Amino acid sequence: MKGHEPKMPRMEDILSLPVQDPPCAEFSAAHIKWEKVEGGRQGGDDIALIPFARVDDFVKGESSNAECPASFRIESRRKRSEGSISKPRVDGYLEYTLYWCSYGPEDYRDSESTMGDGSHTKPATGKGSRPGRRHMMRGCLCHFTVKRLYTRPFLALIIYNQRKHVDKTGAPCHGILDVDAVGTRAMYAPRISEELRQKVMSLLYIGISLDNIIQHHAEVVQGHGGPLNRDDLLTRNDVRNMERIVRNSSYKLHADDEFSVKMWVQRHQKHVFFFQDMSSTEPFILGIQTDWQLQQMIRYGHSGSVASHSTFGLKKLKYPLCTLLVFDSSQNAIPVAWIVASSFVTQDIHKWIGSLAERIRSKDPRWRPNAFLVDDPSFDISFIREAFQCRFLLCAWHVRRAWMRSLLKKCCNIDVQREMFKHLGWILYSTRSGPNADNAVEEFMQVYVDQCIFMDYFKRRWLPFIELWINSIRSLPVASTEPLAAIESYHLRLKSKLFDQQYANSYTRIDWLIHTLTTEFHSLYWLDQYSAETGYFTNIRDKSFLTNAWYQALLIPDVDVILDEQNLQLAKVISQTNRSLAYTIWNPGSEFALCDCPWSRQGNLCKHVIKVAILCKNRQVARPLLASQVYRQALLTLLQNPPDDPLVLEHAILRVSRLQQDIKGLEDLSNNGLLQPSPPEMNTQLESFSIWPRF
Repeated sequence: MKGHEPKMPRMEDILSLPVQDPPCAEFSAAHIKWEKVEGGRQGGDDIALIPFARVDDFVKGESSNAECPASFRIESRRKRSEGSISKPRVDGYLEYTLYWCSYGPEDYRDSESTMGDGSHTKPATGKGSRPGRRHMMRGCLCHFTVKRLYTRPFLALIIYNQRKHVDKTGAPCHGILDVDAVGTRAMYAPRISEELRQKVMSLLYIGISLDNIIQHHAEVVQGHGGPLNRDDLLTRNDVRNMERIVRNSSYKLHADDEFSVKMWVQRHQKHVFFFQDMSSTEPFILGIQTDWQLQQMIRYGHSGSVASHSTFGLKKLKYPLCTLLVFDSSQNAIPVAWIVASSFVTQDIHKWIGSLAERIRSKDPRWRPNAFLVDDPSFDISFIREAFQCRFLLCAWHVRRAWMRSLLKKCCNIDVQREMFKHLGWILYSTRSGPNADNAVEEFMQVYVDQCIFMDYFKRRWLPFIELWINSIRSLPVASTEPLAAIESYHLRLKSKLFDQQYANSYTRIDWLIHTLTTEFHSLYWLDQYSAETGYFTNIRDKSFLTNAWYQALLIPDVDVILDEQNLQLAKVISQTNRSLAYTIWNPGSEFALCDCPWSRQGNLCKHVIKVAILCKNRQVARPLLASQVYRQALLTLLQNPPDDPLVLEHAILRVSRLQQDIKGLEDLSNNGLLQPSPPEMNTQLESFSIWPRF
C-alpha cells in the first residue's frame, strides 16, 4: 500500500543518515546505498554521507565505470572559513565542489561537422569554450556535488544530480553503450589515469627518452593483447606534453623561499598531510606523502616495520629532514613520508603523527604496523603509540656510524681505532658499567686521553646525550642489524642525491628540497619497485643501491668465512671479487665489529661484518650481542632482588618456568622459519604492563 512506502528524508534530516565507508581502496556509486531527498533545491536527488577524507577515492571509483569510463573534472569550487556563519544550515558547507563528467555538458558532436559553414554553438554553461577540449564534448549531463559540511567538517555530503552518462535526450553519449562511440576514443575515458601519469612522469624525471617510453608502452600493451582502455592509447603527444612540464618545472615558484613553499603547498594539497607555517610562537612543519608513498606504506607497513630517519642535513640544509621508511620483501628501505621542520622533529611529533595515521586508516582502517623503529631517544613514543598502536625498537645505527667515521678520521692507529670502538660499544650498551654509566665514560676518557681530537669531539657532540641513549637502550629493545643496513643504505642514497655539489647554492632553500624529493628522488624509488615487479628497465637502475649490506651478506657462502672458534678476537672473509684477498673483522659477532674492507673504512656497515655476525649467531660461538647482554643484565637485576613473601616467590618461580618453556618454543619456531610477528594487540598489552620506564 502507498501509505506503507518508506518516507524520503528531508534535507534537515541528513545528519541522521549513516556514514558509509566502503572497505575497498576506491569505491563508486554502486558501493553506496543512496537516499532520495525530499523538498529543497536538491529535491529528488540522490544523497549519501561519506568521510570527507575519502572523497578522492569516490571520484576515482566513479571514473572507473566499466560501461562509461570517464574523468570527472572540478567545474566549480567555493570555500568558507570556519566561524564565518553564525547560524549555518544543516547542509551548509565549508567546501563546495561540483564535479562534472569531462564529456559534457557542452555537445560538439554536431558542430564538428558544420564548423566550416560559419555556424556557432554557444556552450550550455555560458562559460565559453574550453580550448583544446571541443573534440571531447558530447553533452554528458552526469555530475555530482560534494559538500564538506560546516557543522561536521569530517563528513562529506554527496549530492548526485545525474548518475547516468546521458545527453539531454536521455541517450548514452559515450562508452560502450553509445553506438556512435564504438570504435572511437569516446569508448574510453577522455584522459589517461593518474597511475599512468605518475609512471610517465617518473620515467621522464629519471631521464628516459620519449621514444623509449613510447616503445616500452607499446610492449606492455602488446603483452596484454591490445588496447583495453584509454591508458593503452597513450600517444607521443601525451608524453610530449608531460615532457614539456618536466622540462619547464622549477623549484623556485617565487623569489622568496617562504612564498614559494606556500605556493607549492597550494598546488599539491593532496600530497600534504600536515602544514604549519612559521610564526612567532609556532615552528614551520611540512608533512609530504604522495599517493604512491601512501600505497607503499599501506602495503609494506601493515604488520611490518616503520622506521624513522630523523635530523638529516642538520648542518647543510635550512631545516633538517625526517623520513619515515618501510621495508619491502627484499628488506630495502622505501621512503613513505617526509617531514621538514624548523625545530627538531621529535619536539613536534604530536602535531603531525595523528594526521598521518588518520590519512592511512582512511584508506585501510585495519592498517597497523608491527613495530616502529625510533632513531632518537628523545622521541615521545606515547604519541606514536597512540597513533600506530605498535611496539617500539631503538635504532642506534647513526650513533655507531658517527663514532666509527670520527674514529677513522681523527685516529690514525688502526689498533687503537678498534679498541676504542669496542669500548664505545660497552659504554652505549652498559655492559661493563652496571647502573652507573658515568664511571664507564670516565674510564674511557682516561684510557684514551692521548686521543685528544676524538675526545674533544666526543665531549662536545655526545657527552651531553650519552646518558639518555644508555637509559633508552636499557628500557627499549634494540633493532637488529637487518633494518639498520637498509636504513643506512637509504641514508647514503639520500646524501648522494641531495648533497651533489651542483646543488650547493640551493641547500638553504626549502622549495628546492621539496622539489628534489618529490620529483627526481621519488622517481628513483618508484623505478626500483616497478623494475622489481615487472623486470623492465633493470639496466638503468643505480646498481650501488639495488641491495643493502644485509642482502649482500646473504650471498656470501659460509665456506668463505674463516672463523677460529677458539680465538674469537678476529675473523676473516674471502673477497667475492678477488679470491686472493681476505678481509679481517675484529670483535666479530658484536654490534661494534670493525672490518678493514674499503666500504667499512668509510664508516659504513659492510656485508662482511654482517655475514660474520649471522654465522656466529647460527653456530652460537661468539659472545652474546651487546643487546643480549643488556637483556641478561635486566634478568640478573631481578634475580638479585627476589621477593621476600614465600607465596609471591612461589608464583614467580612458576611464571619463570613457564616463560622459559615459551621462549624455547619460540626459538624452535624461529629456527624452522615458522615464527610470525606478534599481534599488535599483544604488543600493546606487553607495553602497557612493562616494568621499564618509557622515553
